[in-house]
Amino acid sequence: MSSDPWGRVDETGTVYVRTADGEKVVGSWQAGTPEEALAYFERKYEGLVVEIGLLEKRVKTTDLSAKDAATAIDHLRQQIDEHHAVGDLDALAKRLDKLVETVESRREERKVQKAKQADEAKHAKEALVVEAEELAQSEQWRSAGERLRALVDTWKGLPRLDRKSDDELWHRFSHARSAFSKRRKAHFASLDAQREDARKAKEALVAEAESLSNSTDWGTTAARYRELMADWKAAGRAQREHEDDLWNRFRGAQDVFFAARSSVFAERDAEQTENLKLKEELATEAEKLVPVTDLKAARAAFRGVNERWEAIGHVPRDARPKVEGRMHAVERALQEAEETEWRRTNPEARARAAGLTGQLQDAVDKLQKQIDAARAAGNDAKADKLARELEGRQALLDQALKGLEEFGG
Repeated sequence: MSSDPWGRVDETGTVYVRTADGEKVVGSWQAGTPEEALAYFERKYEGLVVEIGLLEKRVKTTDLSAKDAATAIDHLRQQIDEHHAVGDLDALAKRLDKLVETVESRREERKVQKAKQADEAKHAKEALVVEAEELAQSEQWRSAGERLRALVDTWKGLPRLDRKSDDELWHRFSHARSAFSKRRKAHFASLDAQREDARKAKEALVAEAESLSNSTDWGTTAARYRELMADWKAAGRAQREHEDDLWNRFRGAQDVFFAARSSVFAERDAEQTENLKLKEELATEAEKLVPVTDLKAARAAFRGVNERWEAIGHVPRDARPKVEGRMHAVERALQEAEETEWRRTNPEARARAAGLTGQLQDAVDKLQKQIDAARAAGNDAKADKLARELEGRQALLDQALKGLEEFGG
């Protein structure tokens, strides 16, 4: 018979292990000494220790699933319960119990973490859906389309939810993308139609522009080209492959016309500059008639100057007001001289002026007498009032006398 702290071998070769519940039969050993028997079953115990240690490490350091961990624990517990090893089996059982607690704790942690991740994924997908639905209404076709494609990639990178939630959110997400694609397709179809209309309209504008390029009706044609340009801008853009060619033809036709007009206008400007020089000389000649000393001679001389003026022709538009203004000033001076002469020689006007002067003189004399009387009577207030009235009448009288002098009176 042989024994150690955890087991023994009896005379029949039966091996026992000591547990908290008493001795349990481990097995029978007939092939060698009792010591060899104990050593053999102790090695089996050490094997269990190693296996449990490895399982503990896997549970703590890897993502071993709770199900696989439980299967491994059950397998080891079965070996312990079968008592086919000699050692502190109760200690191993306690380690397995503790490992079960650890696995369950990890299971709960993972369950909470999984729920948290699912909640985060749900919120993330809901945010993607909301953004996609907003983008579905956008008219920023390129940037919105690129963003929607990026949202799809983000969606694919998120974990799946429960089937119902995932399907509902994906349906909204997919519907938003489809709605945007439908609107974008309709927009570009409409844009293509508009560009085709623009091409047809611009073809007509080009045809008219080219038909006008050799016109010499400068003012009317230039005005029409301005209208054609406004129509061109209002027509919108044609397809890219047509727009540049149409514009080059349209602009080329205008360039032909305006180059020809510029050439003609350059010749005209040179002629008008020479005309201006001649008219300035005539204006200087006319200005020598002022002040007027001999009205009849001045009139005759001005007519001669004016006849030569009319024969010269146009001057540059920006210089016209100044040079014409000089001639008009001389003409006004002659008119004023005529009016003065007429007043001086008009008997009726002279008689009216003389009559008015006489009336004012009588009024002045009368007021002077009234003032003298008021002063004599000591009524200075009345005299002062009459004196102020006298000043006004005297001013009128002075003006009338001056007018009478113009009639040689």
